[in-house]
Amino acid sequence: MKHFYLTAAAVAAFIGLSQSGCATSSGSRPEIVSSYTSKPVVLDGKLDEDAWMKTPAYFLLHSREQYASFHPEIRKEFRNGVIEPGKVRLLWDDKYLYIGFEFEDPDIVAEGTQDQKHQYLTGDVAEVFLKPLNKTCYWEFYVTPNGHKTAFFFLGRGLLGLPGGFPEKPALSGMKVAAYCNGTLNNSWDKDKKWTAEMAIPREEVAKIGEKLNPETPWLIFFGRYNYGRYLPWKENSSYPQQEKMGYHIHEEYARLKMK
Repeated sequence: MKHFYLTAAAVAAFIGLSQSGCATSSGSRPEIVSSYTSKPVVLDGKLDEDAWMKTPAYFLLHSREQYASFHPEIRKEFRNGVIEPGKVRLLWDDKYLYIGFEFEDPDIVAEGTQDQKHQYLTGDVAEVFLKPLNKTCYWEFYVTPNGHKTAFFFLGRGLLGLPGGFPEKPALSGMKVAAYCNGTLNNSWDKDKKWTAEMAIPREEVAKIGEKLNPETPWLIFFGRYNYGRYLPWKENSSYPQQEKMGYHIHEEYARLKMK
């Protein structure tokens, strides 16, 4: 098992370096590419359309100080990078921005039973943060292995944490998600393989704030993962782009979204 972790970490690190070395950037921000697809994505959570394989994949990483304050034995477990690697891809068409997630996960856990909740408190979750570069407002989206979703909207980061930012109704009513588990959900007695998910963000609905979600308008994007599991030494968080310290609302570390 240690050999697998080392191999996965080495591959992820190499690809991460390749991404940063090949990607163009705007100022100090990396760019994340979303490729245009003429065929709408079938949302089944499986990422089996050819278009997903033709768009770049971005591997999630620990923040640089992720486990700096942890016990030395726990830090040792994480020293080779992400134990259970994950990656994200993006597509877009005339109606949606699509996000595809693929996560290795020997113990898939999702205990939440409702949409529009803080899903990271109840199990594994993938998160997307989407922000227009020239406005203070932004969205926070979730998808879980059991297909639940959440969509929060914040008028500004200075309002973060107030009840108004966490409504019972989704901030984007047209957002769609689907998930697929290669394993047994919520059974920590066996070993699973991975879970995958797809998210469709409606471009027209997003544009109602006054910024169109198109190739001409500058947007920022960020991806985070909460990963729970029996075989981890501690709950594992990872993200792309990589952060200095874990904090998914740090817009200064978001990437530029490039739709092409």
